[in-house]
Amino acid sequence: MGVPSSFLATFLFLSCFICFYPDLAIAKHRVTGITRHYKFNIRMHNVTRLCQTKSIITVNEKFPGPRIIAREGDRLVIKVVNHVPNNITIHWHGIRQLRSGWADGPAYITQCPIQTGQSYIYNFTITGQRGTLWYHAHVSWIRATLYGPIVILPRRNTSYPFVKPYKEVPIIFGEWWKADTEAVINQALQTGAGPNNSDAYTINGLPGPLYNCSSPKETFRLKVKPGKTYLLRLINAALNDELFFKITNHTFTVVDADASYVKPFETDTIFITPGQTSNVLLKTKNITSNTRFIMAARPYSTAASGTFDNTTVAGVLEYNSNNMPLSNTSIKGIALPPLPAINATSYVANWTNKFRSLGNSQFPVNVPQTVENNYFFTVGLGSDPCPKNQTCQGPNGTKFAASVNNVSFTLPTTALLQARYFGKSNRVFSTNFPSSPLNKFNYTGTPPNNTMVSHGTKVVVLPYNTTVELVMQGTSILGAENHPLHLHGFNFYVVGQGTGNFNSSTDPANYNLVDPVERNTVGVPSGGWVAVRFRADNPGVWFMHCHIEIHLSWGLRLAWVVLDGKLPNQKLLPPPSDLPKC
Repeated sequence: MGVPSSFLATFLFLSCFICFYPDLAIAKHRVTGITRHYKFNIRMHNVTRLCQTKSIITVNEKFPGPRIIAREGDRLVIKVVNHVPNNITIHWHGIRQLRSGWADGPAYITQCPIQTGQSYIYNFTITGQRGTLWYHAHVSWIRATLYGPIVILPRRNTSYPFVKPYKEVPIIFGEWWKADTEAVINQALQTGAGPNNSDAYTINGLPGPLYNCSSPKETFRLKVKPGKTYLLRLINAALNDELFFKITNHTFTVVDADASYVKPFETDTIFITPGQTSNVLLKTKNITSNTRFIMAARPYSTAASGTFDNTTVAGVLEYNSNNMPLSNTSIKGIALPPLPAINATSYVANWTNKFRSLGNSQFPVNVPQTVENNYFFTVGLGSDPCPKNQTCQGPNGTKFAASVNNVSFTLPTTALLQARYFGKSNRVFSTNFPSSPLNKFNYTGTPPNNTMVSHGTKVVVLPYNTTVELVMQGTSILGAENHPLHLHGFNFYVVGQGTGNFNSSTDPANYNLVDPVERNTVGVPSGGWVAVRFRADNPGVWFMHCHIEIHLSWGLRLAWVVLDGKLPNQKLLPPPSDLPKC
């Protein structure tokens, strides 16, 4: 008896699917979505860039890491197995993690790291989110190479609130060091100086033709067809740099920020900070010939805290390429797109003011109209005294530090969430984080003579479901900088921003409480302030920190403790049995 052709077709399809998507096991159906199983083997892998081969930490020996694809409402079960000498955790950046804080990932905040030879299953459901997010290591500087995209599609039988794209393409910006990044940060913390700069920026792991000793294979090529709409899923995974991005003679339509739909607007230049994501539409031109255009990204910086990587990464947009050979010489003959000046603070301010939530009946704006908890946080750099019998290379012989309300956060040796859940908080953290600066000064004017920070493991406690307004004020201590602040476990609404010092009497009158953009990462402007609002509807312990990695390492971080509510569905779920031990 012969095998039915329909069975053969199904068998061949599944075989091909497993061949092409080995990271994704076949999903199990559920009522509200499906459960998707992934396995992440964390392994060392040799990668060659700029004429140098380097052993880096990767997911499944891929750099950048494999794409996670899911739909709104799906459950993800991701088994992470650590085969490298370093401790590992993975953060699913921007995922709300409603009642599933054990899966959030920051080391010593929600979990202890996965030690060598150990594994941990991250188990969470994607609730009320669709767009582009990403995952990355969340211990030390390991995210330099351990990162990848999370693509969240709309629920089945629902569509995008914009034109359906012909194709979707992740564009992940990164930074490449020839040196070992763990050695880079360890040296910086030891000497008190700013860290050594990266050697290149990358697009999807590739530095492009403008760097010395870059081979043609190290250039990202986006091959397009004329007259089509492409959805570019942009992610800034760079460690320490905010970036401008542009494609020569092309414009983008921005439709999403941090996996929240926005009112579409057109631009020819993108600004994106570390930690931020954005979906943009690229409508290609009606070009019939073989034509190339350059895409390029370079940093925005007002930093006074040392030098930074002032280079440009380039890729190629190719029309009707037919596998045209690529050489660095041919690319260098094509004009680079003009990008804003390195310190274009006014451009950044105008850019951020363009974002408005889509705010329709399907995607309403739920910004709190009244506020129960008000906080005012100063955000910036500072210094620590140099230890005895040591020479330090920070400002005036001190060591660089960073703080919120002059508290530089000390990471504990037991995860805060475990300590909280098991009633051992008193031994691990205190709940006296100041709600406003203890010492007031002209924050954006002449800095105070004493720039020393205090240290502690202090948290802010919020009752369940209360509303919060947080004003974050940049300071000019050791130089005014833009600080992209990321809040785990929540989205917030960006209701206002401005230059200079925040005025609590006059500035709130200008808040946008109608259609403010909803984000998980927002830039505290260089020499200015930003105000956000959110509802504390997610019980757990949630990290908040600058996403410029050196500032995070220097202590620009804190944690929020959100208490359980009264009802069963308002309480943190119990920890999983395989939660890593310290």
